[in-house]
Amino acid sequence: MANHIFILATVMLLAGIFGGLVNYYLYGDKDPDAASLPRFLVVGVGASFLVPVVLDMVNSELVLESQGDPSRLLIFTGFCLISALLSRFFIDNLSDRILNEAHVAKSRSEEVQQNLRTIQNELLPLIDTETEQDAASEDNQVHAMVDELDVTSTQVLKILSSGRFIFRSLAGVCREANEEESTILKTLHVLTIRSLAGKVSGKNGVRWHITEKGRRVLESNL
Repeated sequence: MANHIFILATVMLLAGIFGGLVNYYLYGDKDPDAASLPRFLVVGVGASFLVPVVLDMVNSELVLESQGDPSRLLIFTGFCLISALLSRFFIDNLSDRILNEAHVAKSRSEEVQQNLRTIQNELLPLIDTETEQDAASEDNQVHAMVDELDVTSTQVLKILSSGRFIFRSLAGVCREANEEESTILKTLHVLTIRSLAGKVSGKNGVRWHITEKGRRVLESNL
C-alpha cells in the first residue's frame, strides 16, 4: 500500500509539473514576469493533487482500483493531467467570479447604506417631533432667535409646520408663500444653518422640514 501511495504521489507530481509547463508555454506570453513559471508549476501540481479529493467526493474507487490494475492507473494519470492542464482555466474563472461577486456585494452594500442614511434622515424629524425636549436649557437661545426672525422666515416656518406633509418641496413652499424661488431658497438655507429647519435628499429630490427647535421658536413668536 505504501508503494502504491508513493506511485500515486509521483504520478500526481509529474502530471502537475507537465501540466504547468504546458500552461506556461501556452499562456506565458501573456504574463512575462520571471516568476510566472514557478507559479504555473505550483498551480499545476496543486490541481493535480486535488484529484483524489474530487474522486472521493464523487464516491469513485479509482484510487483503490489503480493499485492492481495498470489501466486504471493510466486513467488516474489522465485525470491528474487534465486537472493540471485546466487548472489555469478554473482558477482564472474562479478569480473573475469572486471579483464580480465582490463588486456586486460592494455595490449592494453601498446602496443599502445609502438607503439606510436616507431612511435615518427621514425618521429623525419624526422622532424629534415625538420626543419631549428639555425646554429650560434653550429658552434664552430661543428667545434670541425669535427677535432675529424676519417676516419671510416666520412665514416659511409656519408653512413647514402646517399642512398635511412633513417634508415640503421648494416649489410647494414658494407657492404657499407667494414668493420667488431664490428668496425662499435663501430663507431655507438660513433657517437650516440656525437649526430651525432641515432638509433630506430622497428619491424625489430635496425636501425641507421644520425642526423641533424651529417649532419652539415659532410657538414663542406667536
